[in-house]
Amino acid sequence: MPARTPDAPTTRRPRLVTLLGPAFVASVAYVDPGNVAANLTAGARYGYLLVWVLVAANLMACLVQYLSAKLGLVTGRSLPQLLGARMRRRRRIAYWLQAEVAAVATDIAEIVGGAIALHLLFDLPLILGGVLTGAVSMGILAVQSRRGERSFEMVVTGLLVLITLGFTAGLFTSHVNAPDLLAGLGPRFAGPDSVLLAASMLGATVMPHAVYLHSSLTRDRHGRADDPATRRRLIIATRWDVGISLVIAGGVNIGMLVLAAANLRGVDATDTIEGAHAAITSAMGPVIGAVFAIGLLISGLASTSVGALAGAEVMDGLLHIRIPLTARRLATLLPALLVLAVAPSPTWALVLSQVVLSLAIPFALVPLVRYTSRRSLMHDDVTHPLTQAAAWLTSGLIICLNLGLLALLAGGRG
Repeated sequence: MPARTPDAPTTRRPRLVTLLGPAFVASVAYVDPGNVAANLTAGARYGYLLVWVLVAANLMACLVQYLSAKLGLVTGRSLPQLLGARMRRRRRIAYWLQAEVAAVATDIAEIVGGAIALHLLFDLPLILGGVLTGAVSMGILAVQSRRGERSFEMVVTGLLVLITLGFTAGLFTSHVNAPDLLAGLGPRFAGPDSVLLAASMLGATVMPHAVYLHSSLTRDRHGRADDPATRRRLIIATRWDVGISLVIAGGVNIGMLVLAAANLRGVDATDTIEGAHAAITSAMGPVIGAVFAIGLLISGLASTSVGALAGAEVMDGLLHIRIPLTARRLATLLPALLVLAVAPSPTWALVLSQVVLSLAIPFALVPLVRYTSRRSLMHDDVTHPLTQAAAWLTSGLIICLNLGLLALLAGGRG
């Protein structure tokens, strides 16, 4: 039998499923503890009325995250890098300062959420729960540093699956009113307070750190694809990546609202996470209550890890300074622990963090839409005029709603 000669080398295109992952990391920002508080409050106060807000918010998020991912894929640079290359030193420092304030506000929400979850599960003091949340998040970040982006994506995707199970498990034992749920898809309000809550839900959807981060995630995962055919395939994969991950995240948010609408409507003291957990436990049993608290804990752990990664990318792109992720995690953990120690209530800390984030959204969103609309940057992959129009409309709507939210809060309506 003649000896077998080696096969000629062949170049095989990777399967589409192997190209997925970056959007799953970014999507964790959409199921953080701040979203939990808003969704539960909406369902408990107004039933299914504001389901349409979450549907609209998720559609906007899909568009914004796709543009961010495409920017990194086509240019080979992240949004912070592009901003840093076009600014003088003073502007870069000022821009970084507002982004850093947003990063701290993000960490406050995530650490507070994790601390609340540990308090609900094990009756731990909030400060100790915050320290443990930060410590575990540093372990998750160590996976990214030592194992690379793919391993980090797999870990965060696994956490997203657990978050989904934690926040939707109660739906299997709930009686959902299907006609009312369908009616909730029609845009409508029930007075000024529902408008305020809807603005809060929509305004907090596009998190600044997720917009900054996604462009770097695709850059690090795929690099810059100069070959048109390869680039086109990666853009198609990015659409699937964003679509699948944000459908999951959006489904979790809608599931939380539906869970509250079906079980907490009219129940007192459900405008805080602790109150909602107590009501869920009372209405559905301790097992569902524990699963919900576990989902909240994992939400805090995953989102705080992603937030630290985003903050490191912003610092590198704007200041050209790169520090170890664990060191950055420790630096931003301290303000969060300080807030836990002095804040009159964890819920108020969450609300305040969302207000700070709303102020930072335009600084990320407007440059993203501008850059992806420039042929000098995107070349043949410049955003289609209809997509540009949708992106500008989305930006304007989110900015106006956030400004309206801030005006209402300043007027004492929050």
